[in-house]
Amino acid sequence: MKRDIILAGVGGQGIISIAAIIGTAALEQGLFLKQSEVHGMSQRGGDVQSNLRISDKEIASDLIPYGKADLIISVEPLEALRYLPLLSPDGWVITSTKPFINIPEYPQMDKVMDEIRKLPHYIALDADEIAKEIGTLKAANIVILGAASPFLDMQYEKLEDAIRFIFRNKGEEVIKKNLQALKAGKDFTERQMHP
Repeated sequence: MKRDIILAGVGGQGIISIAAIIGTAALEQGLFLKQSEVHGMSQRGGDVQSNLRISDKEIASDLIPYGKADLIISVEPLEALRYLPLLSPDGWVITSTKPFINIPEYPQMDKVMDEIRKLPHYIALDADEIAKEIGTLKAANIVILGAASPFLDMQYEKLEDAIRFIFRNKGEEVIKKNLQALKAGKDFTERQMHP
């Protein structure tokens, strides 16, 4: 088992939480894990990217070579496109369709989505809208993680356990909402894969 994952988004969108949950779940399964430093400006509004490498064998480097990423998990559609050179030909892009417009020359959304739709393997969803339906916009990143969960080659229950652990000091309601967000994202992907 090996998964090379690019996490992408904008500061404040919860990339570090996604990395922490995947990492905790991987370690609970006895897997090896390497994560690069978060690149970019992690302040609110700056671009954020991280390499996450998971394997059942030792991992030499924390950086993913060009054309070798299995997954790009992005909470912002333009940020998903930024890292396409790292994606393998069989790789998947999981992205939110809701833009975080943080630059004056942000391209038209239909053009961004046209580029994503050209990819052979992608899941695109309005994670903000799904999170709002659950009752917490803050969980949009966890909706995206849930949408990516079928491609992680990890036990789903370990992701749930990791959410319980990571958010243990936030209270039962926060844990419950994040578990609902994870499941909503997973359900979305399963409907896309098996209509």
